[in-house]
Amino acid sequence: MEAIRLIEEDYASLPKHEVLIPSPYGYDIHAVFVTPYPHNKYMIFSHGVTENKYNSIKYMNLFIKKGFNAVIYDHRRHGESGGKTTSYGYFEKYDLKAVVDELIHRVGDDLFFGIHGESMGAATLLLYAGSVEDRADFYIADCPFSDFGEQLSYRMSLELKMPAKFLLPLVNRTLKLRQGYTLKDLSPLSVIQNIQKPILFIHSSDDDFILPQMTMDLFNKKQGAKELFLDFKGSHAQSYNDNPEQYEEVIQRFLNEWVFKEKEKSL
Repeated sequence: MEAIRLIEEDYASLPKHEVLIPSPYGYDIHAVFVTPYPHNKYMIFSHGVTENKYNSIKYMNLFIKKGFNAVIYDHRRHGESGGKTTSYGYFEKYDLKAVVDELIHRVGDDLFFGIHGESMGAATLLLYAGSVEDRADFYIADCPFSDFGEQLSYRMSLELKMPAKFLLPLVNRTLKLRQGYTLKDLSPLSVIQNIQKPILFIHSSDDDFILPQMTMDLFNKKQGAKELFLDFKGSHAQSYNDNPEQYEEVIQRFLNEWVFKEKEKSL
């Protein structure tokens, strides 16, 4: 099935403006603030590796229908943002904080918002919420890895036909020397217990690139409000493309049960 992508006429008709957000690492993060509504309800979208902000539009459209404004942005070394390397969530989580800070600066502290992420973007939002700040009102993590070292081991065993135990120490030393972090810093599973806000975990049962067991492990370790949905068809990061109506139903159920109901209680 062909991926559901940008419909240019629809996107062009939305009120929006481009924003350059300074990263703490010295480059600009290219974002687009899409604002069809005059209120403070927003979604931020965090795309996967090799993608860009326009890949987030299919998800953005779902939430615009539900009355949300939106922020889409390019990760470092993707799209129109700066940065020379991809760190699979390590530096990206601080860039995500910069995006959140910019949104708060523009909208105010009474902002109500969620973050949706796909693949690396989902791992990034979990690392952000678990180790930087649990600032959003809710999160949707679509096909994240739970631990990048384990994901690398799995892919190496399939693609290189050799045990990862021989290569991972080399990867770790190289990362530490060149980038200042190691594989243990890329483990959403190690920080998931710090996230208090509701999380919807989504993963296709057919995904053989990042196994759905990783999302199950994250769900099992997450405390408090959470939902898990694995009953999608499709390959990696194709849950929405292959099951658009079901995907929207799952999100609406999560919002009704864990987000809007809790918001009403706090008013």
